[in-house]
Amino acid sequence: MPRINPSILAADFVNMQAELARISGADFVHVDVMDNHFVPNLTFGPQMVGRIQETSPVPLDVHLMIDDPDRWAPEYAELGAASVTFHLEAAASPVALARTLRSIGARAGVAVKPATPVENLFEVLNEFDQILVMTVEPGFGGQSFMPETMPKLRSLADEARRRGSSVWLQVDGGIGESTIAQAAEAGADTFVAGSAVFGADDPDRAIQSLRSAAARHAH
Repeated sequence: MPRINPSILAADFVNMQAELARISGADFVHVDVMDNHFVPNLTFGPQMVGRIQETSPVPLDVHLMIDDPDRWAPEYAELGAASVTFHLEAAASPVALARTLRSIGARAGVAVKPATPVENLFEVLNEFDQILVMTVEPGFGGQSFMPETMPKLRSLADEARRRGSSVWLQVDGGIGESTIAQAAEAGADTFVAGSAVFGADDPDRAIQSLRSAAARHAH
């Protein structure tokens, strides 16, 4: 089944515990860590992520939009996050970092911005548990989905199938009822959704509806 990971960028930060309780039907909660350097926005760091880890009804899918993840990413794995994704553009040694994250016990993810090619990941697919193809420019919530990122996702999906890889393919940015079908058809199986979930009257029902829309269009 497709995985739906609501992004707490779209949640009410002041009532985080109540907001987390509203998405108990999600597969993971997507936690965007931004440092005001790698992206022009600042969210929260390990202290807040640690508290979310303590209160969340579902595992954490941490997305680090930060400089120097080689230094900082392991700390998030040590907090108990189920999955830690860093940006390919920011990492000095992506494979070594992925191995470190796995050794701590987290799933290791790597993310690519819309303009970053993915061919250099083909040879090292098995070093990662998840590849995140950004479908917006990272840094801000509420942006429109970029369909021009779909060929890149499709080539990753084809290569993963060719190699028999079980890597998860995630999309993040502008995912809702109308765009999840395109991403599922191109090979995504893990979907980050922000306002489509937290903006709904019933977030758990929105999660179910996104999941079934993705399943209907699965690659």
